[in-house]
Amino acid sequence: MSHKNTEGYADPTAGIAMSRMMKDYRQRQKQRFSDRNRKKIYVASKFAGDTRANTKAAIRYCRCVIEAGHMPVASHILYAASGMLRDDDPSERELGLAFGLALLKGCDELWAFGDISPGMAKEIEEAKRLKMPVIYKEGS
Repeated sequence: MSHKNTEGYADPTAGIAMSRMMKDYRQRQKQRFSDRNRKKIYVASKFAGDTRANTKAAIRYCRCVIEAGHMPVASHILYAASGMLRDDDPSERELGLAFGLALLKGCDELWAFGDISPGMAKEIEEAKRLKMPVIYKEGS
């Protein structure tokens, strides 16, 4: 990119300065939005029962995690709410819980929203076993 001074002559000094300034800006933006800078938060919330309402709530909780600057991991949304695994089939429910516990191991914290269900209790127990911070949040 060629930069010119007010008289229309080539000005390499301004070009170099602008190039460095833009490089610094892009690097700061990249760092700001880098996934490496975001904590992975395991979202534990009730799914069984009123699955439609509980799915909507879990999505709100994930949004809360995003607004806090982190990356949500919500296995119940990924596996059960998506229909990939059926929560009403005991063997598929157990498989979903096992997948969730595997995902939990890659997270930095567990945030538990609302009343603690039996499935959430297993996730919290595993987080504590992994010496992972568990933060209790009110559900809404």
